[in-house]
Amino acid sequence: MTNLSWFETYAVFVVLGVAILGLIYAFFLRQQLLKEDKGTAKMQEVWGFIKVGANTYLRQQFRTIAVLIAVLTVVLGASVLIIPPSREAVEIFGSNATLWVAIGRAVAFLMGSLFSYTVGFVGMNAAVEGNVRVAAAAKRGYNPALQVAYKSGTVTGMLTVGLGLLGGALIFMVFGIAAPDALLGFGFGGSLIALFMRVGGGIYTKAADVGADLVGKVEAGIPEDDPRNAAVIADLVGDNVGDCAGMAADVFESFEVTLVSALILGLVLGDVALGTLGDGQYDLRFVVFPLILRAVGVVASLIGNTVVRTDEQRRDAMQAMNRGFYLAAAISVIGFAAVTWFYMIDPATGRPDWRPFLATVAGIVLAIVLDKLTEYFTSTHFGPVKETSRASQSGSATNILSGLA
Repeated sequence: MTNLSWFETYAVFVVLGVAILGLIYAFFLRQQLLKEDKGTAKMQEVWGFIKVGANTYLRQQFRTIAVLIAVLTVVLGASVLIIPPSREAVEIFGSNATLWVAIGRAVAFLMGSLFSYTVGFVGMNAAVEGNVRVAAAAKRGYNPALQVAYKSGTVTGMLTVGLGLLGGALIFMVFGIAAPDALLGFGFGGSLIALFMRVGGGIYTKAADVGADLVGKVEAGIPEDDPRNAAVIADLVGDNVGDCAGMAADVFESFEVTLVSALILGLVLGDVALGTLGDGQYDLRFVVFPLILRAVGVVASLIGNTVVRTDEQRRDAMQAMNRGFYLAAAISVIGFAAVTWFYMIDPATGRPDWRPFLATVAGIVLAIVLDKLTEYFTSTHFGPVKETSRASQSGSATNILSGLA
């Protein structure tokens, strides 16, 4: 890692450690989840069918995607013959720049693909393992069920931030100012797998859902999700492969691409900050800063998870999760301010440059606003859902009009 100060060098290693910490925490939560009671023999029997179906779907999907991944890995490596290494790569690797960039693009693409699939597969597996355990925990009370469900979801969340941060930090550590040559491959790999898992899982989910409803409610006249309808198992498998695996891979892709974008923009800003574009002088604060912020966010999330709980009187899962979300947001803002104060010093004035900090705070504020807007339009406690419910009493036409409005 050239052009880095001693503080920046240690900071990148700390970021790498935080990424690994997030992965360890995800593994720890999964082990805790597996220790929970799975309920009665009948519950485990139905759950077993769903688990086998979901795992079979993802394995078959990966066998199909693996061929495309292998081909594109070779293509990404060979792309160096069309798009030559950047000036920065030549500066770092010299006469071996072509070889290093070819390997970097191919390995980064492969790493992004495998990380995305891992998040989807492990995230779905955690959801499937959590399903029957949440049902069993619900017999003990509302909070035990919430804890098991939230623990299951946190496995996916920690895996997402851990692998995304790990990939970005490793590529920057190896390639330094030439990181964009490999970062694009990392982002492309994650996005490609997310597309397959999200779209493929969504198609399967809807096909199974509609098929189960047609067979059960229309032809046989039995209620939705009735155990007498064998297609219900396919429907529930679809809920896991589409809403869990597909969503997890999609979230990883969003996290990964934003980090890749921030690092590439940071490298461009770092080139301009100390002179003119392409003069070989870099101010890498703009690259290390996003990595540190991501690490602060991971630590804040770990702390926020500790306050997600409720009791039998309140029974409000949304309030409990919001408590953890707001605590993590507050810790993040404080951490971002501290990093800005001590690290983002403007060389011209000797004072902290608060503009990057304000941009991050704007993102947190927008996330909170979107959270509240989503809750307002989807919660049964507020007007939009109540209005749609009342409109449904008049028929499907008024239901659709109310929903669109």
